[in-house]
Amino acid sequence: MRRLLQLRQVTDSLHGVDDLSTAELQTSISESWWNKADESEVWQDWVYYSLAAAYALVAIAALVQLIRIQLRVPEYGWTTQKVFHFLNFLVSGVRAITFLFRHELQSLPEVFRSILLDLPGILFFSTYALLVLFWAEIYNQARNLPTDKFRPVFLTLNAAVYVIQILIWLIEIWKPSNTLETGSKLFFAGVFFVTAIAFLLHGGRLYFMLRRFPIESRGRQKKLREVGLVTSICFICFTIRSFMIAFSTIDKKADLDILDHPLLNVIYYVVVEIIPSALILFILRKLPPRRISPVYTTIN
Repeated sequence: MRRLLQLRQVTDSLHGVDDLSTAELQTSISESWWNKADESEVWQDWVYYSLAAAYALVAIAALVQLIRIQLRVPEYGWTTQKVFHFLNFLVSGVRAITFLFRHELQSLPEVFRSILLDLPGILFFSTYALLVLFWAEIYNQARNLPTDKFRPVFLTLNAAVYVIQILIWLIEIWKPSNTLETGSKLFFAGVFFVTAIAFLLHGGRLYFMLRRFPIESRGRQKKLREVGLVTSICFICFTIRSFMIAFSTIDKKADLDILDHPLLNVIYYVVVEIIPSALILFILRKLPPRRISPVYTTIN
C-alpha cells in the first residue's frame, strides 16, 4: 500500500513537471513567434501599409462629412462641428502619410522623427477636447449658466500643451536626453488622462441631464445614446493611451513608434485612434438641419 502511494506521488510529480514544461514551451513558442514577426521586414511592411490604409479611410470619411456639412449649411463659418471633422481629417491624413513612409521616416534624426510622430497625437487631443468644450457649453446653456469662459480656457490649455511640447523638441535638438524623453512621455500620459477624466465628467453631466428630460421629448433617446456611447469610447481610449505611454517609460519592450515593434503598434493605434475615430464619426454622422428661409410665398 505504501509503495502504491509512493508510486502515485511520483506519477503526480511527473505530471506536474510535464504540465510545467508544456506551459513553458507554449510561452517560449509565443515569444519566439512575436519576436520573429517583429524582426520580419515583410510583417513590418504589411502592418504599416495596413495602418496607412486604415487611417486614409478615416481621413476620407471625415473629409466627406465635412463637405456634406458645408453643402448643407454653407452660410455658417467654421462651426465646432466643422472644425472637429477637419481636425479628424488632418490627424488621420498625417498618420496615413507617416505610416506609408515609415521606413524612410526611420532614417531621419531622432528629434525630427519624434516631431512627425508626436504631432498627430497632440492634434488628436485637440480634436476630441473640442467635444468636451461643446458638451460643457450645451450643459451650461441648458441650465442658464454662463459659457463665456469655456472657449478662452480651452484655447489657453491647448496653447500651453503646444508650447510645452515645442520647448521639449527644442531642448532635444539642443541637448538630447533620455530623462527629457521620459519626462515628455509622462507629460503626455498626464494630458491624456486628464482628457479622459474631462470626458467622464462633462459627458456624464450631460448624459444625466438628458435622462431627466421627459421620455416623450423629441430626440431624447437618440441624444442619450449618442452622448453615452461617445463618452464611453473616448474615456476608454484616452485611459488606455495614458496607461500605455506611462508604461512604456518603465518597460522598454513596450516602446511605441519603434520600427521593430509592428505588432504592438498595430494593436495600439487600432485601439486608441482608428476604431474610436471611426465609431465616433459614424455616431456623429447626422447633418445639421437646413436653415429655413425667412421669405415666404403667399399661396392664393
